[in-house]
Amino acid sequence: LPVRLFLFLPFPDCRDGYHPPKLSNENLIGLGRARRPHNAIFVNFDDPEVPSQALEAAVQNWRKFNTQAADRRAEEELKKHFEIRPIWSRNAVKSNIDIHPDKLKLLLPFVAYYMLTGPWRSLWVRFGYDPRKDPKSKIYQVLDFRLRCSTKHGYMPSDMPVKAKRSTFNYSLPITISKPVPQVVSIQDLAKAPALLNTPHRMRLSASGYKLKKSAYIFQEHTLPPYRQMFYQLCDLDAESLRKIIHRNEGQEMTCTERDGWCLPKTSDELRDRMSNMIKEIWRKNKAASASLRKKPLVPREREGSESPEDEDDEEEEYPPSEGSENEMETEILDYM
Repeated sequence: LPVRLFLFLPFPDCRDGYHPPKLSNENLIGLGRARRPHNAIFVNFDDPEVPSQALEAAVQNWRKFNTQAADRRAEEELKKHFEIRPIWSRNAVKSNIDIHPDKLKLLLPFVAYYMLTGPWRSLWVRFGYDPRKDPKSKIYQVLDFRLRCSTKHGYMPSDMPVKAKRSTFNYSLPITISKPVPQVVSIQDLAKAPALLNTPHRMRLSASGYKLKKSAYIFQEHTLPPYRQMFYQLCDLDAESLRKIIHRNEGQEMTCTERDGWCLPKTSDELRDRMSNMIKEIWRKNKAASASLRKKPLVPREREGSESPEDEDDEEEEYPPSEGSENEMETEILDYM
């Protein structure tokens, strides 16, 4: 039998004269940006108490940037909204308050705390309000909904005119030290905020300043969601069949659990199933409508001048994606770290 000899070499750091390499962007992995001093208070579901007021640093931070009349109006409006509804998602706030997004990051920790886990995770809760002790807070629980696109469900992602939030082919983790660090926003930058409305991001906003469209946080029965993954609050599910599922145990809520909150077990699963069926029905109707349009003979129409290629492309489009804005709830916490 052949004899094999194995030569074990010592580790490089055991050799004589070895010096560890200097730290550089090529051999170091770490946070890609400096911490942002927004001073938000984070609360877990199993924490015994909830905060009753904002951190002093958050108060001072907001007061420093609260320099315009529009900022004071936004502060009063946000306080009134939290008095009416004690729990909000950031997209819901953006759809109801007209304020620069960077200033909203400073204003939210001034009026509410952030839930990290449980049925109200990724939501902002009014200071002093504990949803775990109030069965009425059931309607404010969060639902993580994702479009089901596969052969099992009858259609593929390419068949559904709803885009993903980001491409998996053009995405890098936010932990490399070589990642560009965002510039700190100054008061002078925020004063120039109206100039930002000319950027492409303006296309995702409504006609009123910085407000998002209602579809950014409201689910409607006969409308496709703007993105394949959305975070909805139960009170923003605008369909009677969904409301019946939510309120099956109305007045009989006994305990609040981390998975289901004040709802019956498996309520979230039933809501997702029902919503998926609604979307599949919309897809079928749109597909049937587009197929019938292709079968119709072309009727010549009189036009002034010649048709442009752009006009022809518009006519061939089956149906446009739903209007809406990118849902950032799952990465919102990164803005406060």
